[in-house]
Amino acid sequence: MLELIKAGGWVMLPILLLAVLALAIILERFWTLRRREVLPPGLGEEVREWARGRSTLDPKHIDVLRGNSPLGELLAAGLDVRHRPRDIIKERIEDVGRHVAHRLERFLNALGTIAAVGPLLGLLGTVFGMIEMFLGIMTTGVGDANQLAGGIGQALVSTAAGLCLAIPALMFHRYLRGRVTGYVIDMEKQATQLLDALDEGASPPPAKPARAKKGEA
Repeated sequence: MLELIKAGGWVMLPILLLAVLALAIILERFWTLRRREVLPPGLGEEVREWARGRSTLDPKHIDVLRGNSPLGELLAAGLDVRHRPRDIIKERIEDVGRHVAHRLERFLNALGTIAAVGPLLGLLGTVFGMIEMFLGIMTTGVGDANQLAGGIGQALVSTAAGLCLAIPALMFHRYLRGRVTGYVIDMEKQATQLLDALDEGASPPPAKPARAKKGEA
């Protein structure tokens, strides 16, 4: 393995560094984007029960909810303005939702950049390998097989290394972005259900029909 790295030339150093960075991002995102950490089971139903008794909500409970999870932060934003009209509550939830989605996508742009840069670094190593080979031909002619093999080897190894970096990085980038998109859609559903629960808590109970007095026609 060390011989292959040496054969790939200096371009192998940035490729290896990017590979380590990509692995760190993938592991961190898999740990952070666990479903039970983003969308704790049963949290939405619990918050909707709170919302139906909107006048008795404790601000401390809302603060605890805000630090519970990304979903909790989104729902807490709606409870903060629960006494406002529905449009204002929805706007507040959307504003906070954009910040939550941005945090869920943290480092994914960097992972996508690594996936795009990997093949380019491999191509750069290929170009330098071919340049080295042609310079060797100009110096010693075509009779030096070792010189030719060295340039071709550098070109092939660097290209393979760039592809080995880019392919997994691209796959995990697409997968993680799809997971974030799914979480965002689920949080939108929970937010809509919370708005409906707040409307239920705000609507007065239907009036009972008055009984007719005796003797009245």
